[in-house]
Amino acid sequence: MSWENKQVLVTGAGGFIGSHLAEELVRRGANVRAMVRYGSSNHHGWLQDSPLATDMEIFAGDIRDSGNVRRAMEGCDTVLHLAALIAIPYSYVAPDSYVRTNIDGTLNVLEAARMLETPRIVHTSTSEVYGTALRVPIDEEHPLQGQSPYSATKIAADKLAESYYRSFDIPVVTIRPFNTFGPRQSTRAVLPTIITQALTSNTIKLGATTPTRDLTYVSDTVNGFLCGATAEGIEGQTINLGTGTEISIGDLAKMVCRLCGVECEIVCENERLRPEKSEVNRLLSDNSLAKREMKWQPELTLEEGVQETIDWMKQNLSHFRAGEYTV
Repeated sequence: MSWENKQVLVTGAGGFIGSHLAEELVRRGANVRAMVRYGSSNHHGWLQDSPLATDMEIFAGDIRDSGNVRRAMEGCDTVLHLAALIAIPYSYVAPDSYVRTNIDGTLNVLEAARMLETPRIVHTSTSEVYGTALRVPIDEEHPLQGQSPYSATKIAADKLAESYYRSFDIPVVTIRPFNTFGPRQSTRAVLPTIITQALTSNTIKLGATTPTRDLTYVSDTVNGFLCGATAEGIEGQTINLGTGTEISIGDLAKMVCRLCGVECEIVCENERLRPEKSEVNRLLSDNSLAKREMKWQPELTLEEGVQETIDWMKQNLSHFRAGEYTV
Protein backbone atom coordinates (compact mmCIF):
# COMPACT_ATOMS: atom_id res chain seq x y z
CA MET A 1 0.00 0.00 0.00
CA SER A 2 1.17 3.49 -0.80
CA TRP A 3 1.11 5.84 2.18
CA GLU A 4 0.75 8.87 -0.08
CA ASN A 5 -1.98 11.15 1.31
CA LYS A 6 -3.20 8.52 3.79
CA GLN A 7 -4.46 10.03 7.04
CA VAL A 8 -2.60 8.32 9.90
CA LEU A 9 -2.73 8.82 13.65
CA VAL A 10 0.21 7.79 15.81
CA THR A 11 -0.53 7.77 19.55
CA GLY A 12 2.51 8.10 21.76
CA ALA A 13 4.20 9.95 18.92
CA GLY A 14 6.52 11.88 21.23
CA GLY A 15 8.09 8.71 22.57
CA PHE A 16 11.04 6.59 21.51
CA ILE A 17 9.44 4.29 18.92
CA GLY A 18 6.51 6.58 18.19
CA SER A 19 8.69 9.49 17.09
CA HIS A 20 10.67 7.30 14.69
CA LEU A 21 7.42 5.87 13.31
CA ALA A 22 5.80 9.27 12.82
CA GLU A 23 8.88 10.56 10.99
CA GLU A 24 9.03 7.53 8.70
CA LEU A 25 5.37 7.95 7.79
CA VAL A 26 6.05 11.57 6.82
CA ARG A 27 8.94 10.40 4.62
CA ARG A 28 6.55 7.99 2.91
CA GLY A 29 4.05 10.72 2.12
CA ALA A 30 1.38 10.14 4.77
CA ASN A 31 -0.62 12.89 6.41
CA VAL A 32 0.48 12.29 9.99
CA ARG A 33 -1.44 13.33 13.06
CA ALA A 34 0.97 12.89 15.96
CA MET A 35 -0.75 12.53 19.31
CA VAL A 36 1.54 13.62 22.15
CA ARG A 37 0.69 13.93 25.83
CA TYR A 38 -0.58 17.38 26.74
CA GLY A 39 1.52 19.39 29.17
CA SER A 40 1.53 23.04 30.13
CA SER A 41 5.08 23.38 28.79
CA ASN A 42 3.80 22.42 25.32
CA HIS A 43 6.71 20.00 24.91
CA HIS A 44 6.30 17.35 22.23
CA GLY A 45 8.82 14.79 23.43
CA TRP A 46 11.29 13.59 20.82
CA LEU A 47 9.33 15.41 18.12
CA GLN A 48 10.13 18.74 19.79
CA ASP A 49 13.28 19.24 17.73
CA SER A 50 12.46 16.94 14.83
CA PRO A 51 12.96 18.61 11.43
CA LEU A 52 9.90 16.67 10.24
CA ALA A 53 7.56 17.90 12.98
CA THR A 54 6.44 20.84 10.86
CA ASP A 55 5.13 18.29 8.33
CA MET A 56 2.86 16.71 10.97
CA GLU A 57 -0.29 17.80 12.72
CA ILE A 58 0.65 17.77 16.39
CA PHE A 59 -2.33 16.80 18.53
CA ALA A 60 -1.71 17.39 22.25
CA GLY A 61 -4.03 15.28 24.36
CA ASP A 62 -4.34 12.40 26.79
CA ILE A 63 -4.93 8.78 25.85
CA ARG A 64 -6.95 8.37 29.07
CA ASP A 65 -9.61 10.83 27.87
CA SER A 66 -12.14 9.06 25.63
CA GLY A 67 -13.47 12.18 23.93
CA ASN A 68 -9.96 13.42 23.31
CA VAL A 69 -8.99 10.11 21.70
CA ARG A 70 -12.07 10.08 19.51
CA ARG A 71 -11.32 13.57 18.21
CA ALA A 72 -7.74 12.55 17.46
CA MET A 73 -8.94 9.54 15.46
CA GLU A 74 -11.58 11.32 13.38
CA GLY A 75 -10.95 11.02 9.65
CA CYS A 76 -8.02 8.61 10.01
CA ASP A 77 -7.47 5.65 7.68
CA THR A 78 -5.02 4.01 10.08
CA VAL A 79 -4.34 4.35 13.80
CA LEU A 80 -1.00 3.17 15.17
CA HIS A 81 -1.51 2.95 18.93
CA LEU A 82 1.76 3.19 20.86
CA ALA A 83 0.81 5.41 23.81
CA ALA A 84 1.65 3.57 27.03
CA LEU A 85 3.49 3.66 30.33
CA ILE A 86 6.37 1.24 29.86
CA ALA A 87 8.91 1.41 32.70
CA ILE A 88 8.70 -1.85 34.63
CA PRO A 89 10.22 -0.63 37.95
CA TYR A 90 7.78 2.29 38.14
CA SER A 91 4.87 -0.13 37.70
CA TYR A 92 5.76 -1.64 41.09
CA VAL A 93 5.14 1.69 42.83
CA ALA A 94 2.37 3.22 40.68
CA PRO A 95 0.33 0.34 39.20
CA ASP A 96 -2.88 2.35 39.02
CA SER A 97 -1.22 4.70 36.52
CA TYR A 98 -0.53 1.72 34.27
CA VAL A 99 -4.11 0.52 34.43
CA ARG A 100 -5.43 3.95 33.48
CA THR A 101 -2.98 4.48 30.63
CA ASN A 102 -2.41 1.02 29.19
CA ILE A 103 -5.84 -0.55 29.70
CA ASP A 104 -8.23 2.41 29.75
CA GLY A 105 -6.24 4.15 27.01
CA THR A 106 -6.45 1.10 24.74
CA LEU A 107 -10.17 0.77 25.46
CA ASN A 108 -10.62 4.39 24.37
CA VAL A 109 -8.88 3.68 21.06
CA LEU A 110 -10.94 0.55 20.41
CA GLU A 111 -14.24 2.23 21.30
CA ALA A 112 -13.43 5.18 19.04
CA ALA A 113 -12.55 2.77 16.24
CA ARG A 114 -15.93 1.09 16.67
CA MET A 115 -17.77 4.40 16.53
CA LEU A 116 -15.73 5.84 13.65
CA GLU A 117 -15.37 2.58 11.67
CA THR A 118 -11.61 3.08 11.40
CA PRO A 119 -10.26 0.81 8.62
CA ARG A 120 -7.15 -0.43 10.48
CA ILE A 121 -5.92 -0.26 14.08
CA VAL A 122 -2.42 -1.42 15.00
CA HIS A 123 -2.13 -2.08 18.72
CA THR A 124 1.25 -2.31 20.44
CA SER A 125 1.99 -5.24 22.70
CA THR A 126 5.34 -6.26 24.24
CA SER A 127 7.36 -9.43 24.68
CA GLU A 128 7.08 -8.85 28.45
CA VAL A 129 3.60 -10.40 28.30
CA TYR A 130 5.22 -13.80 27.83
CA GLY A 131 7.22 -13.59 31.06
CA THR A 132 10.14 -15.98 31.40
CA ALA A 133 10.17 -18.33 28.41
CA LEU A 134 8.56 -21.69 29.14
CA ARG A 135 9.77 -22.87 25.74
CA VAL A 136 11.91 -21.35 23.03
CA PRO A 137 11.68 -19.85 20.58
CA ILE A 138 8.57 -18.04 21.83
CA ASP A 139 5.74 -18.13 19.31
CA GLU A 140 2.46 -16.27 19.57
CA GLU A 141 0.77 -19.28 21.22
CA HIS A 142 3.13 -19.16 24.21
CA PRO A 143 1.25 -18.69 27.52
CA LEU A 144 0.98 -15.14 28.84
CA GLN A 145 2.41 -14.48 32.31
CA GLY A 146 1.91 -11.26 34.23
CA GLN A 147 5.26 -11.02 35.98
CA SER A 148 4.98 -7.27 36.65
CA PRO A 149 2.07 -4.84 36.91
CA TYR A 150 3.29 -3.40 33.60
CA SER A 151 3.09 -6.74 31.80
CA ALA A 152 -0.28 -7.48 33.38
CA THR A 153 -1.75 -4.26 32.00
CA LYS A 154 -0.35 -5.02 28.56
CA ILE A 155 -1.87 -8.51 28.67
CA ALA A 156 -5.21 -6.91 29.52
CA ALA A 157 -4.86 -4.40 26.67
CA ASP A 158 -3.97 -7.19 24.23
CA LYS A 159 -7.01 -9.16 25.31
CA LEU A 160 -9.23 -6.10 24.91
CA ALA A 161 -7.97 -5.75 21.34
CA GLU A 162 -8.69 -9.44 20.74
CA SER A 163 -12.18 -9.11 22.22
CA TYR A 164 -13.05 -6.12 20.05
CA TYR A 165 -12.02 -8.05 16.96
CA ARG A 166 -14.09 -11.06 18.00
CA SER A 167 -17.08 -9.12 19.37
CA PHE A 168 -17.34 -6.17 17.00
CA ASP A 169 -15.14 -7.16 14.03
CA ILE A 170 -12.82 -4.22 14.68
CA PRO A 171 -9.91 -4.54 12.18
CA VAL A 172 -7.16 -4.56 14.80
CA VAL A 173 -3.70 -6.10 14.46
CA THR A 174 -1.54 -6.57 17.54
CA ILE A 175 2.20 -6.14 17.00
CA ARG A 176 4.40 -7.61 19.74
CA PRO A 177 7.95 -6.19 19.61
CA PHE A 178 10.83 -7.88 21.40
CA ASN A 179 13.10 -5.38 23.20
CA THR A 180 13.36 -2.56 20.70
CA PHE A 181 16.48 -0.39 21.06
CA GLY A 182 18.10 2.53 19.29
CA PRO A 183 18.50 6.32 19.36
CA ARG A 184 16.17 8.23 21.72
CA GLN A 185 15.52 5.34 24.10
CA SER A 186 15.63 6.36 27.76
CA THR A 187 17.98 4.95 30.36
CA ARG A 188 15.06 3.12 31.92
CA ALA A 189 15.94 0.52 29.26
CA VAL A 190 19.05 -1.59 29.68
CA LEU A 191 21.06 -0.73 26.57
CA PRO A 192 21.07 3.07 27.04
CA THR A 193 21.91 2.44 30.70
CA ILE A 194 24.96 0.44 29.64
CA ILE A 195 26.07 2.85 26.90
CA THR A 196 25.81 6.05 28.95
CA GLN A 197 27.86 4.51 31.74
CA ALA A 198 30.45 3.08 29.34
CA LEU A 199 30.90 6.54 27.83
CA THR A 200 31.27 8.34 31.16
CA SER A 201 32.63 5.90 33.74
CA ASN A 202 34.83 2.85 34.26
CA THR A 203 32.01 1.06 36.11
CA ILE A 204 28.72 -0.19 34.67
CA LYS A 205 26.03 -0.68 37.31
CA LEU A 206 23.25 -3.09 36.36
CA GLY A 207 20.62 -5.34 37.83
CA ALA A 208 20.70 -9.02 36.91
CA THR A 209 23.23 -9.80 34.17
CA THR A 210 22.23 -13.39 33.32
CA PRO A 211 18.77 -12.79 31.74
CA THR A 212 18.74 -12.92 27.94
CA ARG A 213 16.92 -10.62 25.56
CA ASP A 214 16.04 -10.62 21.85
CA LEU A 215 17.01 -7.09 20.79
CA THR A 216 15.48 -5.45 17.70
CA TYR A 217 16.76 -2.18 16.23
CA VAL A 218 14.17 0.58 16.10
CA SER A 219 14.11 0.96 12.31
CA ASP A 220 13.23 -2.74 12.00
CA THR A 221 10.45 -2.35 14.57
CA VAL A 222 9.13 0.68 12.67
CA ASN A 223 9.04 -1.35 9.46
CA GLY A 224 7.14 -4.04 11.36
CA PHE A 225 4.48 -1.53 12.35
CA LEU A 226 4.15 -0.36 8.76
CA CYS A 227 3.78 -3.95 7.60
CA GLY A 228 1.18 -4.55 10.29
CA ALA A 229 -0.78 -1.55 9.02
CA THR A 230 -0.77 -2.63 5.40
CA ALA A 231 -0.66 -6.44 5.18
CA GLU A 232 -3.94 -7.93 4.05
CA GLY A 233 -5.89 -10.60 5.88
CA ILE A 234 -4.14 -10.32 9.26
CA GLU A 235 -6.92 -8.60 11.22
CA GLY A 236 -7.34 -10.18 14.63
CA GLN A 237 -3.84 -11.62 14.69
CA THR A 238 -1.01 -11.04 17.15
CA ILE A 239 2.43 -11.02 15.50
CA ASN A 240 5.89 -11.08 17.08
CA LEU A 241 8.64 -8.72 15.94
CA GLY A 242 12.01 -10.11 16.98
CA THR A 243 15.31 -11.26 15.54
CA GLY A 244 15.27 -14.86 16.72
CA THR A 245 18.61 -14.40 18.52
CA GLU A 246 19.36 -13.73 22.18
CA ILE A 247 22.14 -12.24 24.26
CA SER A 248 22.61 -12.01 28.02
CA ILE A 249 22.68 -8.59 29.67
CA GLY A 250 26.24 -9.27 30.81
CA ASP A 251 27.43 -10.13 27.31
CA LEU A 252 25.61 -7.09 25.94
CA ALA A 253 27.58 -4.91 28.37
CA LYS A 254 30.82 -6.51 27.18
CA MET A 255 29.86 -5.82 23.56
CA VAL A 256 29.19 -2.16 24.33
CA CYS A 257 32.55 -1.80 26.08
CA ARG A 258 34.32 -3.36 23.11
CA LEU A 259 32.56 -1.11 20.60
CA CYS A 260 33.26 1.96 22.75
CA GLY A 261 36.90 0.94 23.09
CA VAL A 262 36.82 0.98 26.89
CA GLU A 263 37.34 -1.41 29.77
CA CYS A 264 34.71 -1.28 32.51
CA GLU A 265 33.89 -3.25 35.63
CA ILE A 266 30.35 -4.65 35.50
CA VAL A 267 28.64 -4.46 38.90
CA CYS A 268 25.27 -5.83 40.03
CA GLU A 269 23.39 -3.39 42.29
CA ASN A 270 20.61 -4.70 44.49
CA GLU A 271 18.42 -1.64 43.96
CA ARG A 272 18.34 -2.36 40.24
CA LEU A 273 17.16 -5.96 40.65
CA ARG A 274 13.55 -6.88 39.97
CA PRO A 275 11.73 -8.91 42.62
CA GLU A 276 12.79 -12.54 42.15
CA LYS A 277 9.48 -13.86 40.78
CA SER A 278 9.09 -10.78 38.59
CA GLU A 279 12.37 -11.08 36.66
CA VAL A 280 11.98 -12.29 33.08
CA ASN A 281 14.96 -14.58 32.65
CA ARG A 282 14.76 -15.42 28.97
CA LEU A 283 13.18 -13.92 25.87
CA LEU A 284 13.79 -15.37 22.40
CA SER A 285 11.30 -14.79 19.60
CA ASP A 286 9.87 -16.97 16.91
CA ASN A 287 9.33 -14.44 14.10
CA SER A 288 8.15 -16.92 11.46
CA LEU A 289 4.58 -15.56 11.50
CA ALA A 290 5.82 -12.03 10.73
CA LYS A 291 7.92 -13.37 7.88
CA ARG A 292 5.04 -15.38 6.46
CA GLU A 293 2.07 -13.04 6.98
CA MET A 294 3.71 -9.60 6.69
CA LYS A 295 6.87 -10.33 4.65
CA TRP A 296 8.82 -8.72 7.49
CA GLN A 297 12.25 -9.60 8.74
CA PRO A 298 14.94 -7.63 10.61
CA GLU A 299 17.67 -6.04 8.50
CA LEU A 300 20.28 -4.82 11.00
CA THR A 301 22.43 -7.15 13.06
CA LEU A 302 22.65 -6.57 16.79
CA GLU A 303 26.20 -5.25 16.55
CA GLU A 304 25.29 -2.85 13.74
CA GLY A 305 22.34 -1.52 15.73
CA VAL A 306 24.36 -1.16 18.92
CA GLN A 307 27.05 0.77 17.05
CA GLU A 308 24.42 3.10 15.57
CA THR A 309 23.03 3.67 19.06
CA ILE A 310 26.46 4.35 20.56
CA ASP A 311 27.25 6.87 17.83
CA TRP A 312 23.99 8.70 18.46
CA MET A 313 24.37 8.70 22.23
CA LYS A 314 27.89 10.13 22.00
CA GLN A 315 26.34 13.16 20.33
CA ASN A 316 23.39 13.39 22.71
CA LEU A 317 24.71 12.62 26.18
CA SER A 318 23.23 15.86 27.50
CA HIS A 319 19.79 14.24 27.30
CA PHE A 320 20.76 11.59 29.85
CA ARG A 321 21.88 11.32 33.48
CA ALA A 322 24.55 8.69 33.16
CA GLY A 323 24.83 6.29 36.09
CA GLU A 324 21.80 7.70 37.92
CA TYR A 325 19.19 5.04 38.66
CA THR A 326 15.57 6.11 38.65
CA VAL A 327 12.48 3.93 38.48
